[in-house]
Amino acid sequence: MATISMQDMRHLNLFEKVTKVRTRFCFEYNNALMFGVPKSFLSQALGKDAQNLKKINYILRKRIRIIPLPDGEKDIKNFISNIVSPVEFKDLEIEGNEIILNAGSRNKAALIGRNRRRFLEMQKILHDFFGKEFKIV
Repeated sequence: MATISMQDMRHLNLFEKVTKVRTRFCFEYNNALMFGVPKSFLSQALGKDAQNLKKINYILRKRIRIIPLPDGEKDIKNFISNIVSPVEFKDLEIEGNEIILNAGSRNKAALIGRNRRRFLEMQKILHDFFGKEFKIV
């Protein structure tokens, strides 16, 4: 995992105070702040009627998403689909040190983003989590 910036540390501390769930996975994708928690703590992190999510959203004035952490490389497809949701992709292939995402023409544009911003964000996330390169076909 990459080093944690002071801003990320503040976000992680706030997340832990509100949800009572400790995590060290916080990243930004598509102007949303995402927290990765183990699957067993997902409902606790969300809180009753997503109250914790709403509270953090209100404090930070930013879109917040809580996603389950992957259980190794077998969970890469679910992890990526949770991050890019509601955008969908056709297929995902893992070839050696590369993750190749197969998307349609409309979804490909949404996954890449203006000035390749979303593509670069996803590339950094996947490199930090799995140490693999990322391509969209």
